[in-house]
Amino acid sequence: MRKVTAALFSSVDGVVENPGDWQFDHFDEDMGPLMESVLAGQDTVLLGRTTYQEWADYWPGNTGDGFGNFINPVEKFVASRTLTDEDLSWNNSHLMDDELEGFVRRLKQRDGGDIAVNGSISLVRQLLFAGLLDSLTLMVHPVVAGSGQRLFQSGDPLTRLKLLESRTTASGNAILTYGPRT
Repeated sequence: MRKVTAALFSSVDGVVENPGDWQFDHFDEDMGPLMESVLAGQDTVLLGRTTYQEWADYWPGNTGDGFGNFINPVEKFVASRTLTDEDLSWNNSHLMDDELEGFVRRLKQRDGGDIAVNGSISLVRQLLFAGLLDSLTLMVHPVVAGSGQRLFQSGDPLTRLKLLESRTTASGNAILTYGPRT
């Protein structure tokens, strides 16, 4: 069965929104190989509407780096109640044809590599709390962002995780990978 993975940049105070505002001075030489190894096993990406629209405006014209070379040709599925197939002009993009949990359960049964949730905070939350996320990597940068959307919120259900891997980069980023505790 295919695995569903998510990786998010996070500040020490838990902000995961707009990491470009606070993370680049700590994006060190250890981060590039880490990102490449994460992308190597993935052949499908899940995106929320907001992330899709932001990235579809930027990435098709940016193919000179590792992520651009990955994200442009990869199969992308978009969760949206407002977009139509005609709105998805980015190469290899498709709307999810059903509600998120059922769609992901069926997608996990198909042949292929890992399925990544990229940048879409609400999808990561929904899949984690539905028990469909096989691993969650938080790349915690040594910065307090102060404001912005956090991954976890007051009132979230109690969800126990197991630490699968941890390491620290040269500039002090803590890379923490969690999986479901069984």
